[in-house]
Order: sequence, then structure tokens, then C-alpha cells
Amino acid sequence: MFHLEYLGLSAMMIRRSDFRYIKHLQLHTIFLTLRNFSLYEPQSLTALTTKNLYIVFAANQNFIFPLLYDGMSTSENLKVVNLRYNLSYKDFPSPPLMLLEKIKTSVLTFDAVDLQWAVILQIFMLIWYSPVEHLTVRNLTFRGPLEETTEYAFLQLLSSMEQLISLDGSMKALTLEHVRNKVYYFNQEILYRQFSEMNIANLTIHDAYMPHMLCPNRTSSFQYLNFSHNALTDELFQNCGTLMDLKLLILHKNKFESLRKVSFMTSRMKSLTYLDMSNNLLRHDGADVRCQWAESLSELDLSSNQLADAVFECLPVNVKKLSLQNNQISNVPRGMVELKSLEELNLASNRLADLPGCSGFTSLQFLDIEMNLILTPSADFFQSCPRVRELQAGHNPFKCSCELQAFIGLERQSGGKLFGWPAAYVCEYPEGSRGTELKDFHLSQLACNTTLLLVTALLLTLVLVAAVAFLCIYLDVPWYVRMTWQWTQTKRRAWHGPPGDQGLVLQFHAFISYSERDSLWVKNELIPNLEKGEGCVQLCQHERNFVPGKSIVENIINCIEKSYKSIFVLSPNFVQSEWCHYELYFAHHKLFSENSNSLILILLEPIPPYLIPARYHKLKALMAKRTYLEWPKERSKCPLFWANLRAAISINLPISSEANE
Repeated sequence: MFHLEYLGLSAMMIRRSDFRYIKHLQLHTIFLTLRNFSLYEPQSLTALTTKNLYIVFAANQNFIFPLLYDGMSTSENLKVVNLRYNLSYKDFPSPPLMLLEKIKTSVLTFDAVDLQWAVILQIFMLIWYSPVEHLTVRNLTFRGPLEETTEYAFLQLLSSMEQLISLDGSMKALTLEHVRNKVYYFNQEILYRQFSEMNIANLTIHDAYMPHMLCPNRTSSFQYLNFSHNALTDELFQNCGTLMDLKLLILHKNKFESLRKVSFMTSRMKSLTYLDMSNNLLRHDGADVRCQWAESLSELDLSSNQLADAVFECLPVNVKKLSLQNNQISNVPRGMVELKSLEELNLASNRLADLPGCSGFTSLQFLDIEMNLILTPSADFFQSCPRVRELQAGHNPFKCSCELQAFIGLERQSGGKLFGWPAAYVCEYPEGSRGTELKDFHLSQLACNTTLLLVTALLLTLVLVAAVAFLCIYLDVPWYVRMTWQWTQTKRRAWHGPPGDQGLVLQFHAFISYSERDSLWVKNELIPNLEKGEGCVQLCQHERNFVPGKSIVENIINCIEKSYKSIFVLSPNFVQSEWCHYELYFAHHKLFSENSNSLILILLEPIPPYLIPARYHKLKALMAKRTYLEWPKERSKCPLFWANLRAAISINLPISSEANE
């Protein structure tokens, strides 16, 4: 298999002869799984030719260290899993003297390591002298020496290690992750000093419960430090001037509390460009003492802290990328220090109620303001921030109203600058619009333009007033109002008058309403024919029955109420008379108020419809619905006319006090 690249094997024993048939193959990766392993002949692995070698040893067995030594002589990239040794340090197989000349490994990884301190130091001394450039140790547990190893011997190893790490070696990066220390009786400052004096570029100590780290005694070669997930406090690297070459510092998830002290920590780091202080307990109270940041700092991560609005008073002036995500910021104050170099700003998951302006961020290109408390964001954002290329403002509790219409239109004008549109932009309020995407929310221009709405309402009001006024004039409403007022006043006076006037009784068979121009017919024909002969019909006529001293309207009302019927002599002259109209109105009012059938219409002359004014709509209705008597042109039909009229007004009137007198 001349093209074989990947080979995976499992074994309980390995001898030198096992790989003799494949030593000519140029392999890329070899996996060895060694469970219940019992035998290894030294130099067996050196027969292999591979770039990557992975050895997974049994988790419950003591590691056979010749596997490690030969593996380092075999591959460029070596990873060993389950490196455990709980025997006496005296029995530990030291590496052969000629091993350093044979080592090929440049990248070495240990996973699941559980060793005594002395063994770890012995292996580390070997690695330090070797060509290994990158060492990674994960899930490391180091223990104290066994009883046979004296504290003196252990401290000798530490002293040798301290001298060793100050020398130049091949190592460039050391990574320790998930470290558990079970050594309690020695001064841990020795350990911190060893780490701080290492002559390497990159150092990572992650999740080690480390409470402190010392400042190097001389100018350090560190360019990258990652002390995340530890217990470091504000005292770290205070007044430390030896980290001149440090460029990246990661202190994520520690116990820092003062942002001002963090700034002082960086003030002497002349090369620092990136600082990660996320997931700490940072606060800033806006004290009078100004913050002092490294001038070279261009990227700062302060997310997931306890920072409020005052944080903008304590920021590096040359920062280009700033993350303040998941803090307690409710406002970006206007009088803050200008961040003229700031290009990216992350304010997601805070308490902001509106988009911040760019008065202090003249170079801003990217803004993330998701998951805040923004109901109606300002529509003039891109005008105040002309350089912004992307705005991430989704997942806010948007209130879909007229004020939001301008922001929705902003998306069309911006040309795709709203990141996450439209899925991330959804109405939260009001309840009826919840869940509606902003792109589907629409209101009419009339509903959102107050000026237009007021003008429209004013016009409609004017039209309505004009229509009502026209109808009032056309239907003569003021006249009816005036007549109703007269009727009410007359009734009120009658009610408050002498007791004898309140109980009106019928005194007349009929009240006659006619035009003065038709008076000859009334006096010569109507009155004589009704009052003569049998029956003794008593008619009420204004000329002889109106009471002097009372108003005409009051006389009309009294006569109508004292009469059993009201006779209206209709003719073209009738509809031209104002007083006839009054009498018809009051008689019609009695018709409905007393639910009586008291109207008798006599058509003396035909009335063309066009002659009847608009306000005589009641007359039109009466002539259309009620039967009226028409004055015959032939004299032979007159007796029948008078007989019908007498029959209509025939009633026995009660004897009043006036009649007795």
C-alpha cells in the first residue's frame, strides 16, 4: 500500500519486529490505542516514518515512558492521552542521554496527565532542551512527591528548573489547560516565578484556579498571555514595566473589579494591541482619577461585566474595536471622551432605549445594538453616522406605530445596511401586532401625518357644518326651533299660572285656520253653514275668540287646545301665510303629543306642488297621507260637503263655567 497515509492500530504488546514490513511507507498519521498494555520493546516506534503520531494509553495503567521517548524521535507532531504514573519517583525511567539528538517533535500535546511534581519537572526539563516549539498540556493534575522523595530533593528540582527556564530554548508557546494542583506544602511563589521568567513568546494558563502571577524581573519576551478562567484580581501586573513586548492579553473570566486599575495595568505595556477583560466583575464609578490606558491598545473586550454609563469616561482613546456587550448601559452620554479611531462598537444586551449618535465616534463603521430596550429607534441614525456600513439592531422590543414608519423606510434607503433584516426585526407592541415582521407592518399616511390628519378633520368638519347649515336653511330648522321654544314657554306659563287655567276643557267644535285672503269664503260659506241649523256647532275664529293682552302664539295654542278639531282651509294663499304655518305646526304638534285625530283639511283651491315651500314638508306629508275635503265647484254637491264636515266635528261639548254664565 504505497499510497497509504492513515493507519490506526490497537495492541497489547509492541516489539521491534512488528513494524519491519511498513517502515518504508511515508505515512501521514498513525493512531495507536494501547489498552491493557503489557510490553514495549524500546526503539520499536522509531521504525515508523510519520508526521503525526497519536498514542492513547490505558487510563488505569502506569504509562510506559519509553513510548514517549521513542515517539518524540519518530514524528513531528506527537499527542499522548492518559499520561499517568503513581509509582515511586526512584523508579521513574529517566530519558537516555542520547535522546536529545534524536528528537524530531516540534509540536507536543499531552491530554489527561496525572503525575508527581518531580516527574513533571523531569519531563519538562527534557522538553525544554529539545526542539519542541509548542507544548500543550490539558487536564493536568500534579501531586506532591511520594514519601521516599524528600522535600530537599524536590526543591533542588525546582531550583534547577528555575535556572533552566531563564536560558534560551526552542520552545515558543506553552499551553496549560484545566490544571489541578494537589501540592500544598511548598511556596507557590516559586512556581509563579518560574512561569513569569520563561523565555517564550506565548503562555496560556487556562482554568487553573490561579490567584496571582508575578511581574517578570527583567524585560520579558512574552507577546501573548492567556490567563482566562482563573482567580486573578486587580493586583495583577500593577506597576509592571517589563512586559514591553506583550501584544495580546486575555484575562477572561477572572475576578477583576476596578476598570481604572485595569487601565493602570496596561499603561506600561507599550506594545499591547488586544485586551480581553470579559466575564469579570468590572465597575467604574466615574472617579476623579483619570484612567491611563496603553496608547497602542486598539481592541478591547469588556463584555459581560457590571459597567454602566460612566464606562465611556474610562476608555482608551485609540481603540478601534470595542465590545461592551451584556452590561448595564442605558445611555451613551454626549460629553464623553471622543473615540475618533473607533470603527466597531458592540452594545448588544444592554438597557439602551435608542440608537446612540456618532458625535463621539466619527469613524464608526459597525454597530451592534441587538437585544436592548429600543421601542422606536431614531430614523436619522445614518445621517448622524455617515460612515456606518452595517447596523445590527434586531431582537429589540419594537413598538409598531407611526414613529417606527420612518425607521422601516430607513432599510430601503440604507441599501442593506441593516444586518439580519427582516427576520430579526419583529413587532413586540402593541399586542395585536406582536410577531409581525417590520417589513409587513404598514400604516396609512393619513394615520401618521398629524398635520394632514388635522387638515382633513378640519375640512370634514367644515363640510359637515356647511351641510348641516344648508339643511337647516333648506328645512327651515331655525323656524321650527323658534316655534318649539314658543310652545314650551306657553306651556310653562300655563303650568305656573292660576289653578283655573291649568285644566283646559273643550269649548269649541273646531278651530278655523285660513289665510286672510280666503276670509270671504270662511265668513260667507264656512261659518254660516256650520253654525246655523241643528247641532249648534261652535267654531273658534281668531277675529272673535283671541284674548286681548296675550301673544298671538299663545292665543293660537290655547284655541287649538280648547277645540275638538282644527280645520285648515288650504289654498295657494294658505301656503303664503306665515301665521297659517304657525297654526298648522301647533296643530300637528297636538296630533302627535295627544295621539288624537284632530286635523281636518279642506282644499279650497288646488295647490300646485311647486308653490309649497320646502319648510311646509309637514303639509306635504299630511296631504299625501290623510284624506281631505275638497270644495266642490258644482253647487249641487255642497250639501254633501257640509254634511261630511259636520259629521267630522260632531261631538257633545262639556258645559263649561263660561257657558253657564
